[in-house]
Amino acid sequence: MNVVNYLETLPLNKIAKYSGRPPKDALPFTGFPRQHPSEKDKLILVYDPLGLNPVVLEFKFEDVLFVEEMHSAVTEAGEGVPLVKLWVRKGAHGMILEPFEVEDPVQFVDKSQNLREKFLKAQA
Repeated sequence: MNVVNYLETLPLNKIAKYSGRPPKDALPFTGFPRQHPSEKDKLILVYDPLGLNPVVLEFKFEDVLFVEEMHSAVTEAGEGVPLVKLWVRKGAHGMILEPFEVEDPVQFVDKSQNLREKFLKAQA
């Protein structure tokens, strides 16, 4: 199934295929899209899937304004990886899911402290 067909099968709300100039109220994220396994109103995007530091991002469908189909990347095994460019609304909140090593004390909490404080201030 190609990327456009895959995305069309998802509950995309008001996502439109991109055409024309980049939208001024959104930022692009390129990667391999997937439906969230448990939350049907969310999308998972494997950002830079064949790069040295792939990252799994999570967005709400309502924050994705446009979808642009990109070229397919090819793995070393010759498998095609369909890529899309998602234009995500500026100011939207996404999630970064990244691996970490279990240590004492847990180190990953410190890395996101500034962002957590920013979100708390925005909610106040």
